[in-house]
Amino acid sequence: MTDIRPTLALDLDGTLVDTASDLVATLNVILAEEALPPVERAQALTMVGHGARAMLVKGIEASGDTVDEARLDALFARFIAYYSDHLADTSKPFPGVPESLDRFAAAGWRLAVCTNKLEGMSRSLLEQLDLADRFAVIAGQDTYGVRKPDPGHLIETIRSAGGDPRLAVMVGDSDVDIRTAKAAGIPVVAVSFGYSAVSVRNLGPDRVIDHFDALFDAATSVLGSTR
Repeated sequence: MTDIRPTLALDLDGTLVDTASDLVATLNVILAEEALPPVERAQALTMVGHGARAMLVKGIEASGDTVDEARLDALFARFIAYYSDHLADTSKPFPGVPESLDRFAAAGWRLAVCTNKLEGMSRSLLEQLDLADRFAVIAGQDTYGVRKPDPGHLIETIRSAGGDPRLAVMVGDSDVDIRTAKAAGIPVVAVSFGYSAVSVRNLGPDRVIDHFDALFDAATSVLGSTR
């Protein structure tokens, strides 16, 4: 008998978990060590989503400085070392996340994480927040050798979870997530409370939700409309 359970693939930072404070604090530690000015939270939020290396580049460029690859490699190593010890100092799931995941699980959905965070750090963060065991797969930027917005990241995440990309929904908070899903031919639900620099409503997702309480209905609706 064919298993036709749908798959829900979720972004991590700004979608499942509010990680901004710990990410910004880490970025500012590294900037301070480089005698560069700190980045304000509102500005730093627009730097989240492409991974720590990109966040470092944007943080440094915000001060008017530039960075070459050798220096960036060293800064990235320091960022990871510090952040690994401060993953969940203040980070926490957005309201309604556990209850929403329970609802999907009870309805037979597969659950997966597709993030540009490193896999090990993603897994550690979700373990500290007691969420990791809810997911069949936690796939980071280093899991498959490709990263969002490459659609292969999302497609391989779904397949690794045992799912079918033709029966899946992506959930994210940014243009990266929306572009990834569209490139993969997978419907996407955007959350309005994440870290996008512009309103996600202007980025063309299939649905937008303002709270995780609305996710189940949005996902089942958008999946049904594409079948």
